[in-house]
Amino acid sequence: MNPPKTDARRHHDPDVRGFASDNYAGAHPEVLAALALANGGHQVAYGEDDYTENLQRIVRSHFGATAEAFPVFNGTGANVVALQAVTDRWGAVICAESAHIHVDEGGAPERMGGLKLLTVPTPDGKLTPELIDRQAYGWDDEHRAMPQVVSITQSTELGTLYTPDEIRAICDHAHAHGMKVHLDGSRIANAAASLNVPMRTFTNAVGVDILSLGGTKNGALFGEAVVVLNQDAVSHMKHLRKLSMQLASKMRFVSAQLEALLAKDLWLRNARHANEMAQRLAEGVRAVHGVEILYPVQANGVFAKLPHDVSERLQKRFRFYFWDETAGVVRWMCAFDTTEDDVDAFVAALKEEMAR
Repeated sequence: MNPPKTDARRHHDPDVRGFASDNYAGAHPEVLAALALANGGHQVAYGEDDYTENLQRIVRSHFGATAEAFPVFNGTGANVVALQAVTDRWGAVICAESAHIHVDEGGAPERMGGLKLLTVPTPDGKLTPELIDRQAYGWDDEHRAMPQVVSITQSTELGTLYTPDEIRAICDHAHAHGMKVHLDGSRIANAAASLNVPMRTFTNAVGVDILSLGGTKNGALFGEAVVVLNQDAVSHMKHLRKLSMQLASKMRFVSAQLEALLAKDLWLRNARHANEMAQRLAEGVRAVHGVEILYPVQANGVFAKLPHDVSERLQKRFRFYFWDETAGVVRWMCAFDTTEDDVDAFVAALKEEMAR
């Protein structure tokens, strides 16, 4: 059978890469190949397909025999579904003030999930038991939303990492107060690569109840998953996923991507490379007088402070975002397809602009 003719054309230069977001990267070739293999013929819809069934086996190999994955369309959807699953209608979620669920999800957890976020300022994006206690009170006060969940992000929105012991301490503290723990793992692969431990080491092994498992930032075309780690902590997940408009009819194409990432070591290879490029970028930037790196570079992001006019000129040469424009803070992200030449060219451009 001859392939169908199309008038498709490329509308961008595939050799152009920036440092704005790991979401800017395309899909990894191995993921695209997996999608092609999953295509053709008929498979049962809404998750009753062979690819989603096999994904369960793979997820359990990473997170234990009781783990169950619920593929969804995107990260916000994963977080909203996961948080709904572990809160009552009157419940609240304690999170860092910088958390993605608070800053970058358009109010979706509160508007769509019907829950309250109780935020805590942190110096490095990380919660501690002591910081959690700033909001962990008033369970019997009908005038206050009831704290029921602690949500942490690994790696954090500031590119920092929790150690397994730090997450264990949070889980023990939360559980002692009758609260559950959710982990936003949109960049969980970068964390595991940097810590050089399996993902289970800082999730189910230390008490995390439910996980948002990222794929898009690590080479997937689209798709994430909610992974239930503690079956006793949730109920009616499949109903919540449908109610939240996150049930894919052709779910095999989400599952096939996660399968491609997780079945062997693609997830780890991609994350390690992105982390290594961030380290290379940080090393180059540290040699530039007048530029300050603000947080430890522990995953695939570099946060820096430099003159505002330099950032604006540099943005005309490479895409990246201000993190706090008033303070002159920028964020530079590396992805699985960032090259050494990309990094070196960016550092050279930064030096040029700083010298002007």
